[in-house]
Amino acid sequence: MDDPGNQELKKPVEHVTVLTANLWHDWPRRRRLRERLECFVELIKSEKVDIVLLQELARTPEFAADEWLSSQLGMAYVYSRANGHAHGIGFEEGLAVFSRFPLSKPRLAQLSDQRNPFTRRIALGASIETTWGEFIAFSVHLGLNGRQNENQVSRLINWVDKQSGNIPAIIGGDFNAQEHTRQVKSAQKSWHDTYRNIHPGTDGYTHEIQWPWGGILKQSRLDYLFLKKGNHAWNVFEARQLDMKYCPISDHTPVLIKARIGTKMN
Repeated sequence: MDDPGNQELKKPVEHVTVLTANLWHDWPRRRRLRERLECFVELIKSEKVDIVLLQELARTPEFAADEWLSSQLGMAYVYSRANGHAHGIGFEEGLAVFSRFPLSKPRLAQLSDQRNPFTRRIALGASIETTWGEFIAFSVHLGLNGRQNENQVSRLINWVDKQSGNIPAIIGGDFNAQEHTRQVKSAQKSWHDTYRNIHPGTDGYTHEIQWPWGGILKQSRLDYLFLKKGNHAWNVFEARQLDMKYCPISDHTPVLIKARIGTKMN
């Protein structure tokens, strides 16, 4: 865990802006990595994001994207490797939670089958301290296989519940599951699907596959920001995907929410 300062704990907090993004490590080519990260930094600053939940954050022996982003954004952060090994094979990718507010109590869960040594699917969380109290932010990246993905979501729901108790929690990331699947329906029953609650009739696509000659082959909603309200009253008043027309940072569209933080409920 790295913390560049006391952050903004003393500032009154009326609402928080949270963003989740799969940054597309693009291994082994890693095309335009620094350029895409620079564009991402400008995006975070322009949207005045407070909490950033990241997946596929790349590290090599020469460049650690997590350290670079922390210095550029002036945010505290926690990072965990998911796959690869920067010094062993020259590349790794992982999850991170960045915050303008102080971070504490990092926690990590292995959600994939531990018998598979090559692909790890994990969830990374940290406590966020603000003037009104504490909440927990979790970054998640789940697998592609349907049955394995379903098991991972089930483990994630149970783990988040144990970690948070009555403390509010934000769970965001690349779930690699579409909205009609049983596992996403289960997550929606356990937590508030922030985008869907505000936009009940829109598609909300965050990922698309194109034909080699152009045109869209498939569009999917894979990236989510869920809210577990805990013992505080929360009001999510904005939820949207970010326009990447002039800032194509990834093959996934970042998702952003703005939420007002209410008083503790009895």
